[in-house]
Amino acid sequence: NMGYYGEIRVGTPGQSLAVVFDTGSSNLWVPTKQGSAGKPFYASSNSSTHETLATPFQISYGSGDVTGVYCRDTLSIGELQLTNSTFAEVDTTNGLHNWGTMPFDGVLGLGFPVRSSSPGLSVMQALVQSGELEKPVFGFYLARDMPGELVFGGVDPAHVAGEFTWLDVMREAWWTVALDAVKLGSIFSVSATPMAIVDSGTSMLAGPEREVKAIMAMIGADTLQGLYVVGCAAELPWLTFTLGGKDFSLSTQDLVIERVGDMCVLGIQSIDMGEPMWILGDVFMRK
Repeated sequence: NMGYYGEIRVGTPGQSLAVVFDTGSSNLWVPTKQGSAGKPFYASSNSSTHETLATPFQISYGSGDVTGVYCRDTLSIGELQLTNSTFAEVDTTNGLHNWGTMPFDGVLGLGFPVRSSSPGLSVMQALVQSGELEKPVFGFYLARDMPGELVFGGVDPAHVAGEFTWLDVMREAWWTVALDAVKLGSIFSVSATPMAIVDSGTSMLAGPEREVKAIMAMIGADTLQGLYVVGCAAELPWLTFTLGGKDFSLSTQDLVIERVGDMCVLGIQSIDMGEPMWILGDVFMRK
């Protein structure tokens, strides 16, 4: 429940790698042998369609940085295929915290092109231009304790529970939407933050330190190794995010990401983005 990833194939013949499908970034990168930390990697010399580009690549995440160089090669996602797809082959990953223990090999960004340094199209741009998608959209279903699903070109009706709520994107850098309110139980609003980012690449909820601390104090949470915990028997008030005039509420069960004895770890943390905003990560998207 702390991360969702899936298989892509790069090169000719296709080399299978696991990537995080990340709405919080815009680039696709895969590791070379040098950057793989012993995990599966992209061997460009084994691909008959590989083309090296001279453009350097670097990206920073909350967990660290990676660097490499851009290239072009065939990319396959399920039955979708792009020839001459532009992505980065990364040879320096030692800046990523705990990289060797992560269960995925690379990252496929689904954010807006403005955040990309790529000399080519983003994966989603290329898929739209290819005409292979029924609609220029993608849909996530993040399951709990079982595999989820990502559909390019639409959504899976089997995982649609009701009517969609449509929101304008405030800023084409991330999937940024207006945040009307953050409510804890019957308290009308515990947040003055005006925006939120919907981010499949962030495991937890994350918000401004002052607001997160206030919410955690209200529910009586303690800290354990930098994480917020409560007694598993505690019944917490619902935490509600209001988007587009509609309430999206999270129960105690929704917020808990791990049990440690009789204590439950909550999937919420503080973050400093340089300006006030909440990140609605997998804990939110899963509900």
